[in-house]
Amino acid sequence: MSTLFPKLARLVLATLTLATVSDVLPARAQATESAVETMVKRGTMMVGMATFVPWAMRDAQGNLVGFEIDVATKLAKDLDLKLELVPTQWDGIIPALIAGKFDVIIGGMTITQKRNLTVNFTMPYDYTGTSLAVSKSLEQGFKVTDLDSPKMTIACRRASSACANAAEYFPKATLRQFDDDAAMTQEVLNGGANAFAASEPLPTRIVVANPTKLFTPLTQATEMNRLPTGMAVRKGDVDTLNVLNNWIQLNTKFFQERRHFWFETQDWQSKMPKTN
Repeated sequence: MSTLFPKLARLVLATLTLATVSDVLPARAQATESAVETMVKRGTMMVGMATFVPWAMRDAQGNLVGFEIDVATKLAKDLDLKLELVPTQWDGIIPALIAGKFDVIIGGMTITQKRNLTVNFTMPYDYTGTSLAVSKSLEQGFKVTDLDSPKMTIACRRASSACANAAEYFPKATLRQFDDDAAMTQEVLNGGANAFAASEPLPTRIVVANPTKLFTPLTQATEMNRLPTGMAVRKGDVDTLNVLNNWIQLNTKFFQERRHFWFETQDWQSKMPKTN
């Protein structure tokens, strides 16, 4: 009996321990409801986005339009869901996704390793690179490396990959960060900065509109750090990733048509607010 009791006690303790662990593990191992399940139950797909011309912007009537708006609209239609767009400040868009403010980010977000630590990305459906719009006063004999100087100030969009690229390529320059494209571009036009860094086609479009004030030294072949674009969902949501990846693969022609319209033509400009 003296030797049996300790063995029995250890057996009971081990059994209780296993039971406790088994109670805990399923709760941790079991995946929470996927975003796509939530969307289907709700009947609405909530999409986080921020305004970047021509990915997403307001037309003359105040409606959201752009490449990513077309993508989100078609995705919701194909899934037989209503679409709810959730405009969000770019530097807070990933925390807002994680907090459950919306189901997915569809907003021209480039896939980077740093972002991938906090969200899961779909397969790429577009590619974009960072380019520059530089003050015309610097054009004579200009080299891109001239911007890497303490005398230079480069404007960029806060929390964008263009800001990260500018910091990497021009570490000696001063970076001035803005929350929207209009303020960023105006800073250079007003002489407050020597150049701005942004994803194409914005630099080219602004240069074309202001040929006496700006020029761009880069072509698509020399864009800085050309990166893939993907949709972002919360970590571990494999069901939603599967649905989105399959949809992307089935819509390659649609992406080509919409990219041509928004990035290679100016046909959409007539619907935009008039600027002085």
